[in-house]
Amino acid sequence: MKRKLLVLAACIASLTASVYGATEEKLIIEKLAHYNMQVESIKPSPIVGLNTVETDNGVIYVTDDGKYLLQGPIYDLSGKVPVNISNQPLLKKMEALKNEMIIFKAPNEKYAVTVFTDISCGYCKKLHETVGELNSKGVTVRYLAFPRQGMKSDTAKQMASIWCNALPKDALTKAFKGDEVAMIDDCKIDLGNHLKLGQLFKVTGTPAIVLPSGQVLPGFLKPDELLQILEQK
Repeated sequence: MKRKLLVLAACIASLTASVYGATEEKLIIEKLAHYNMQVESIKPSPIVGLNTVETDNGVIYVTDDGKYLLQGPIYDLSGKVPVNISNQPLLKKMEALKNEMIIFKAPNEKYAVTVFTDISCGYCKKLHETVGELNSKGVTVRYLAFPRQGMKSDTAKQMASIWCNALPKDALTKAFKGDEVAMIDDCKIDLGNHLKLGQLFKVTGTPAIVLPSGQVLPGFLKPDELLQILEQK
């Protein structure tokens, strides 16, 4: 009898938690809808009482009662150095674009970084010139497009032609050297998805280097500087 009561109590507790969780989500969705924010998913954050909410404008944090909203980085202090984990929910979205990345793979890969780039960006060119050295140090570089002037710009059209080129790695390297890019009018890859993802990562300039943790490093870094950061994670 005692065992049956314990099982019943456990079932009631589980049902109560499920109903409470559903109520929380509904409350948060309704609250954010009031501010024209569309919710894509709600999950518990590493902080008790705070929810990680993916919206059409990026990741935010909302308390269980829907009363308080926080936006900004959350750092994990459990390792050697603080790690910004705020963008981790976006990593799945990034991996969904893996087949559209231009990848310079390291022969003996230790780390992989994803770079939002723009062929009209001087520091992007400078970073690309170090890709061979990064590869030799075990760092794979994966490129996504981030045309800073928007999708209707000439740069965006040139970048689409690079991404749809039969040899995109060669085309990208030639473009950074200033060589003419063969234009492709019927490109099937929508670089607008790359741009939108970059905006969710709060990228405002290029190059923007996304670490495996989801942390974004803005601007150019020398290979040894980037490797040192990767080794600390």
